[in-house]
Amino acid sequence: MNHDTDTITMFRDSARSFLAAVDQRQRVRALEDAGGGFDRAVWQQIAELGWLGLAVSEADGGLGLGLGPDYSAVHAIAAICEEAGEALLPEPLVDAGVFPLVLLAGLPAAPARGALLADLLAGTRVAGMALQETAGDLDPAVWHTTAQDTGSGLQLTGRKLFVRPGPGADGWIVVASGGTGTTLAWVNADAPGLRAEPAIGVDGSAVWALDFSATPATRLADGPAAAAALAQATECTRIAMAAELLGMARRALALTTEYLKTRQQFGRAIGSFQALQHRQVDAWLQVQLAQASLQAGLAALGSEPLALIASRVKARCGHAATEVTRLAIQLHGAIGTTNEYDVGLYFKRAMTLASRLGHTTAHRARHARLLLQTPPVDDSAAAWPHAEFPRDADWAAMPEPQFRQMLRAFLARHYPQARRHLPYRQTWAQSRDWYLTLARQGWLAPGWPRERGGMGLAADKLIAYLEEFERHGVARPPDQGLVMLGPILMRFGTEAQCARYLPPILAGEHVWTQGYSEPGAGSDLAAVRTEAVIDGEHFVVTGQKTWTTWGADGTHMFMLVRTDKTVKKQAGISFLLVDLKSPGVTVRPIRNIAAEQEFCEVFFDQVRVPRDNLVGELNQGWTVAKALLGFERLFTGSPKHAQYTLGQVHKLAQQRGLFDDPAFLARWATLQLDTLDLRAAYSGFAERAKRGEALPPSISMLKVWSTETFEQLALLLIEAGADFAALRDHVRSDGVDLHLVAPLFNAIGAKIFAGSNEIQRNILARQVLDLPTE
Repeated sequence: MNHDTDTITMFRDSARSFLAAVDQRQRVRALEDAGGGFDRAVWQQIAELGWLGLAVSEADGGLGLGLGPDYSAVHAIAAICEEAGEALLPEPLVDAGVFPLVLLAGLPAAPARGALLADLLAGTRVAGMALQETAGDLDPAVWHTTAQDTGSGLQLTGRKLFVRPGPGADGWIVVASGGTGTTLAWVNADAPGLRAEPAIGVDGSAVWALDFSATPATRLADGPAAAAALAQATECTRIAMAAELLGMARRALALTTEYLKTRQQFGRAIGSFQALQHRQVDAWLQVQLAQASLQAGLAALGSEPLALIASRVKARCGHAATEVTRLAIQLHGAIGTTNEYDVGLYFKRAMTLASRLGHTTAHRARHARLLLQTPPVDDSAAAWPHAEFPRDADWAAMPEPQFRQMLRAFLARHYPQARRHLPYRQTWAQSRDWYLTLARQGWLAPGWPRERGGMGLAADKLIAYLEEFERHGVARPPDQGLVMLGPILMRFGTEAQCARYLPPILAGEHVWTQGYSEPGAGSDLAAVRTEAVIDGEHFVVTGQKTWTTWGADGTHMFMLVRTDKTVKKQAGISFLLVDLKSPGVTVRPIRNIAAEQEFCEVFFDQVRVPRDNLVGELNQGWTVAKALLGFERLFTGSPKHAQYTLGQVHKLAQQRGLFDDPAFLARWATLQLDTLDLRAAYSGFAERAKRGEALPPSISMLKVWSTETFEQLALLLIEAGADFAALRDHVRSDGVDLHLVAPLFNAIGAKIFAGSNEIQRNILARQVLDLPTE
């Protein structure tokens, strides 16, 4: 079986139906009152559902989804565990139903292994894993528990901590050091020489420490095969834990959202208070990032190192679950601190599971270490073994490493070295030659469909394109025609308008600017006052636009104008295309805090615009405007700005030896994962845009997370630069070769443009979470 959508949906639906038949939260309370443990009858039902056999081959009595090459079983396991987390299933599904089964599935055939596997699949035996010997050691170099062959058989000596399940388990698979390296052995719960020390977890579950003193055991496997199977099973278990944590976070978020809608204080629903709305939006954002991270991690199985994926998703989902459940208690108030209310149960379970097999901080650090061991990419022109680069190809079929290699080599051959990593926006005069180079190559519009002159890249290749351009330090040209107007015309424009305006964008003949903001209409965009009055076959436009990026270079502007003042604000707006060379247009540059002339004010005094330049219907420009804002937020929410700054931080850290500083490494590790998960979230929206679908209000999350991650990276760059960060210009001294302050200036503005992040949170609160307005 493959991990197709139907298969995953089948397992997810099966789990949801089974778990909904009984209130699992009440079962958690009852089992906690009884001292921990689990219900063997329920475990038998889980076995009969087939959940325990997902990773086990059909020859061994399992369902045969398999662990390689694409880890189909892990996709199904993750779907079930996510549902288990949401329902709060008290049975040790991950500890007894995933870890030992995945481990045994990866071991070579042997009589003892086969007998144990058959019993576990049938549910007649329940096994735990006796793995850890110290707290927080993610990758032990040696096992202090020993396995020795005696005349009467194998015996174990040592101590294991944090063993789950404890009571109710029939025995444990113990990891020990033997004569050939790693030894895996089975120990019965009633074996002589075995002593258990019980403890209670914060969630009420039982946790045992096991002491072995010449304890008889049955050998399951030895040597490299045992070590490899253990490593694989441990990482798969971490992924399953991440899925369960995601389910907990999702349910806690839903409970809190509903409470915010219904709880009344001061004569209104508390969810109408902006302070609470924004905190709940941030919780929702964490859940979305966790979901995107898990989906990306599952998609990468078989193509990326398993340990790298496991640390990524465990770190993100563990953080999301602990943060969302903790905030849930805060937003519920006093009732959230009671045992009778469910959010506390989710918080305690999240605390417990987030610490299992490595907590968030440990996995961030591990992910960072693994990344730093990755060899640097080859960006030399010689990396592409061909004299020419294809103008067109089956990009979807081209493997991503080859696609990236092609881009790197093209940039190395054709992009001017002196123009790499420029700190601020470039003018059209500075960018024109490179813009036309891309146009001649056919690579100027990566997201446009092929029939319109673009590359037609799918989301994964589009992200690769953006990342490689940012990594190489390619300056952004005046591109609002490419990233904003082009997609709008393809969706709302006439064929005549597309034919008239799209080719000049690709040819570099038209430089487009955006005319949205006005002195009295920034975040409140519907308050535009620039007026367009119909006069025969023309509109007569009068008014002012401000914060016009590249206004001094622009040849044309797409703009919002008021065409009806008798209706509500949004209903009387139209979307016009204006030639800025028209009589009556005046452009005045604005200097920003970085001393750059990045923006302009544009004044319109009785400017005549042909009626053919109306995009969409008269007075229906708000619909077009919202769609364009979606494209703008997709652009500002792309990972490229954060990716670029992350690269600058990495470069500075290497130049100054900062990766040896644990405090710096911890911050870098966190922001590296923040950027990686931004990339995962972005890809889903980018794919929707490529299919021509309307971008939903939830796209505001990209704008928020992208710009705030960008700013945090820029601040880290400033701190890492120490005294050099007080210098205005490019630093070339003491081994440092960077412009340190430019990213921060750019990030500050990015949080404001395209609708401030506070406005984006308002949108998410009202249009996504459906929180009340009063």
